[in-house]
Amino acid sequence: MIITIQNSSPDPIYKQIFDQIKKQIICGDLKAGEKLPSIREMAKELSISIITIKRTYTDLENEKLIETVIGKGSFVSDINNELLKEKKFALLQDLIEKIVDEAKKLGISKKEIVEVLDEFY
Repeated sequence: MIITIQNSSPDPIYKQIFDQIKKQIICGDLKAGEKLPSIREMAKELSISIITIKRTYTDLENEKLIETVIGKGSFVSDINNELLKEKKFALLQDLIEKIVDEAKKLGISKKEIVEVLDEFY
């Protein structure tokens, strides 16, 4: 699992980690049943507070993306296809929202966005 923290990001560190793990799970890079690093291991590896990782894992559990087994660790949940599809669309909506916000700032119309999307798709 690769996690990159960007100090220049407006997002807090726990959210950056959360978003990256969530994306890796949704995209299938992290498979159901795969063990995540312990909270201490990840905190040490990223040189950040244990509390930050604990918050990240708690948020991932709340979204039913991971499960924690006391004494054994945290594992990627076995997500059913319907929930996985829902998570993929939520991720896509977040990305589209950012693109639309940037396009509006640049004065780009909806029609132009659609044209660019068509080109890339």
